[in-house]
Amino acid sequence: MRIGIYGGTFDPIHFGHLLLAESCRDACRLDRVIFVPARVSPHKLDVVIAPVRARLEMLELALAGFPEFRVSRVEVDRQGPSFTVDTLRHFRTEVPDDELFLLMGADSVTDFPRWREPQQILELATLVVVNRARAVPDLSALADLDTTGHPPLSVPMPGVDFSASDIRRRVQEGRSVRFQLPRPVEHYVRDKRLYAAS
Repeated sequence: MRIGIYGGTFDPIHFGHLLLAESCRDACRLDRVIFVPARVSPHKLDVVIAPVRARLEMLELALAGFPEFRVSRVEVDRQGPSFTVDTLRHFRTEVPDDELFLLMGADSVTDFPRWREPQQILELATLVVVNRARAVPDLSALADLDTTGHPPLSVPMPGVDFSASDIRRRVQEGRSVRFQLPRPVEHYVRDKRLYAAS
């Protein structure tokens, strides 16, 4: 099988996340995309995020009815920061014969060489870099890494400008987030008063 691994805080999951996953599933002929919410992101140690349980519940609501999209608790159940290389090692052990594809937005590529064991990540999975509005992602940050085993792939997706931080801010300000979140997630955020001003 061809499996996409898509990590993040998903705080909250929004249509931009879903469109990225679907664009990769279609372009790379993935059999499955596994969303991997982080308990603690090493890139967001100073950011307050919603409780893990709430983020998991929102993911389940957003992905209901799409059997090719799954949620993994591998990082949620791991203590401490979630490092991509450890997650990929987990999946490589769990599904040793499957092809792994690591999905990421083009904005993450710049920092990728500073991630923990970037070369090992490239040996465990094919990097799939997504750019908005059909532009070609800039992969120059990978120049000093050996990508010959799994050359990175570029996937375009329609230009949308959703961001979780903007959505959280809009909720806090009492503004509409309709058509930015799946409807069940929008209701969840409202009913649980997530991100509401205190």
